[in-house]
Amino acid sequence: MAQTVDRALVILASLAEGPASLEQAANRIGVHKSTAMRLLRTLEEHGFVHRQPDYRYRLGGKLFSLAQLALESIDVRVVAAPHLAALNERCGHTVHLAVYEDGEVTYVDKLESRYPVRMYSRIGKRAPLTASAVGKVLLADLPEARRREVAATLEYPAYTARSLRTPEALLAELATVREQGWAVDRSEYEETVNCVAVPIRGIDGRVIAACSISTPTVVAPMGTLRRLVPELLRTAEAVSQEYGGRVEA
Repeated sequence: MAQTVDRALVILASLAEGPASLEQAANRIGVHKSTAMRLLRTLEEHGFVHRQPDYRYRLGGKLFSLAQLALESIDVRVVAAPHLAALNERCGHTVHLAVYEDGEVTYVDKLESRYPVRMYSRIGKRAPLTASAVGKVLLADLPEARRREVAATLEYPAYTARSLRTPEALLAELATVREQGWAVDRSEYEETVNCVAVPIRGIDGRVIAACSISTPTVVAPMGTLRRLVPELLRTAEAVSQEYGGRVEA
């Protein structure tokens, strides 16, 4: 039974590369065509493979349906939690997880720093799109036309003297974020707080969340915070891989 399951899984994995004939499928798992035929017919009966008019086999719709259900059952907060906790333990700074929905960025998890100074943020609180590192990371992943549309409709309050004040300035910043793969908040929302953020990606490579490290400027100036970016990126990559996502090179 274990060998049959193993062969079926190998066939499914091979079909992800493209349709295959019976002979090709048999060769890929190293069995006689009659054995491959039995496996393929069983998989076809359950909707996991589909036989095309040219008699080649491809992945079936049931497989995609199950994959979608599996993804929908995964809560990125649950997947990210142990990784963010480990990051928080190592660096000692405040760690956030944020998502973008319906034109807003929301903090969905937060781990406090080990020092007595506390961030104003909290779980469920909105993050400013124009003045937060997590907001920039999430906006940067939107298609260009959508980025420009969103940038044109936002307000640009002067939270601090360093806040971005125009759509052009925001779009230029987002271009930098896309190029380097991470974003910064240089005391743009709170005068005494700096932040760096990186993306967490889903199975299709799109950004599904952003994680960040925030510090009071008196604890860690921006130069110190930037040196934590590689560790933050490794954390995001670990979350992306566990979630089922694709980590970009």
